[in-house]
Amino acid sequence: MKDGCFIIIGAGDIAKEDLPVKLFPGDLLCAADAGYRHLTAAGQQPDLLIGDFDSMEEPASELPPRIVLPTVKDDTDTGYAVREGFRMGYRRFRIYGGIGGARLSHTVANIQLLSWIRENGGEAELVSGGTRLFIRSAGQSEHFDERTEGTVSVFSLSESSEISIRGLFYPLDHGELLRTWPLGVSNHFKGDPGEITVHTGEILIILEEGS
Repeated sequence: MKDGCFIIIGAGDIAKEDLPVKLFPGDLLCAADAGYRHLTAAGQQPDLLIGDFDSMEEPASELPPRIVLPTVKDDTDTGYAVREGFRMGYRRFRIYGGIGGARLSHTVANIQLLSWIRENGGEAELVSGGTRLFIRSAGQSEHFDERTEGTVSVFSLSESSEISIRGLFYPLDHGELLRTWPLGVSNHFKGDPGEITVHTGEILIILEEGS
């Protein structure tokens, strides 16, 4: 298993502060199709390029190394990149350009990829500037220090989830979230350390700092 993070750059919206991507030893930077444009515009080359090139022309140069996909396929380019990361031994993923863009369907698809990665023993997050989307399951807690600003929303991915929220504007003590009702939307930080604990089920956390 690889120690680093498999970082995917998709074709969706990317905040200026996210580029160029900061890399650490062991990380691998992968462009998914037109995500390549985001990187080259920031003067950064990926280690790997994956795509069917239906939204951009394939680069004429031999670099970077690439995997050319058929246009008729079951997986999205980002989904294929996730599978490739697993094949290479990575279990930590960070996806930029996976939120927003011209097609809402791709944002939903990328949220589903977060679940797939987790169910297969990995950890992942979608990132766009101060916005992060990630999943936490029963027995896990997410902590926020007193400097965190903005809003945090919590959605049950299970039919129901039991969670506790401490240190935020709307606290909750072993409360129930349902998959069919957005009770946990738009909670606020108030300058105190915060915590979200999952007692049962699986939740999607959307952190929107500064909003």
